[in-house]
Amino acid sequence: MREPNRGVIVVGGGAAGMLAALTAARNGAEVTLLERNQKVGRKLYITGKGRCNLTNDCTVAEFLTNVPRNDRFLTSAVTRFPPSAVQSFFTDLGVPLKTERGNRVFPQSDKAADVVDALFLALRRSRVALVQDRAEHILTREGAVTGVQGEHGSYAASQVILATGGVSYPLTGSTGDGYAMAAELGHTILPPKPSLVPLVTEGEECPRMQGLSLRNVVLKVKNRKGKVLFREQGELLFTHFGLSGPLVLSASAHMRDFERDHYIAVIDLKPALDEATLDARLVRELSSQPNRAFHNVLETLEPRLLVPVLAERAAIPPDTPANAVTRPQRRRLLELLKGLDFSIAGPRPVQDAIVTSGGVKVSEVDPHTMGSKLVKGLYLAGELLDVDAYTGGFNLQIAWSTGRAAGEAAALAVSCGGER
Repeated sequence: MREPNRGVIVVGGGAAGMLAALTAARNGAEVTLLERNQKVGRKLYITGKGRCNLTNDCTVAEFLTNVPRNDRFLTSAVTRFPPSAVQSFFTDLGVPLKTERGNRVFPQSDKAADVVDALFLALRRSRVALVQDRAEHILTREGAVTGVQGEHGSYAASQVILATGGVSYPLTGSTGDGYAMAAELGHTILPPKPSLVPLVTEGEECPRMQGLSLRNVVLKVKNRKGKVLFREQGELLFTHFGLSGPLVLSASAHMRDFERDHYIAVIDLKPALDEATLDARLVRELSSQPNRAFHNVLETLEPRLLVPVLAERAAIPPDTPANAVTRPQRRRLLELLKGLDFSIAGPRPVQDAIVTSGGVKVSEVDPHTMGSKLVKGLYLAGELLDVDAYTGGFNLQIAWSTGRAAGEAAALAVSCGGER
């Protein structure tokens, strides 16, 4: 078994793992980072459409309101390493930042690679040993960690930080290995579910509009009782299975119980116009082109792919002359423009999700250190835990804060001779 047996091993080279490894090394520990891929940070490269929305410029209190599950568990870690500290951390690493709509923080270059490269360089400067290997088991003796068994060798350590991610985007290496290793040691794993995920709609209307992107629309989501669970303006996309895009991914995080509830997505196609103003515009468009076919007039208001769906829903034959559209038909069209609804059949598979809901039960983890309450010397960080947040940089903030807490605690335990 490889030395040092008093050191720290971090399993997983994603956001939480890299931050944990760097923190432990900067606090004096000898650190080995095990990553199954050739390069660290593979999932980071694709976050924020390749731009890496690395945090949100908000207070701790505001951050916690964007965590729908187990927010209290994160209070300590995020308070000690809040969004402001994350921004300073990356600025100090040489990554200039900028803040955009919704207080989303990005690198000024709009390149996720700059974030990964800065972390990689910092790891090398801190003498973290990067080893390409896939961890298979956490080794223990008498209830305490002794190391990690990988595909290609065994690695001794008194402290192990497990930060392997969830099961979203498996091609990046997030295949649920951490769940298996944690469960093997007695931890309860709440079944992983997709969060921040595209949605499958009922019927064939969305597939007919595949590829159509709508900007500056308002999306509302209602549950079975008609309660509005989500409302936000932005961009969405029609796909071969239903709905996707930033608005839809954000909305999906509010749809927590597909087994027992039913959800309706409602799109306001003209949010800048109230009903009276929009109705006046419809009258003006129809009367100014009285002999044109209805569908041609409607194409001056909405994208061509959307027109057949609107015409069918409004029960207006596409070739109807504009001056023949009745007041009830116009009223129905107005209602559709302000509230085009789609019944949601369910989410796409968890592999298509940006993040995973579910994971290691947080009551079995110390919220101050991320240390396991079941196994001495084991820490759990990032998406592996049963915590997730809405879009806007909040999920990466969870990774940075929990990784930081685990790294500090593991390094302290090493310096204290394994006690924590």
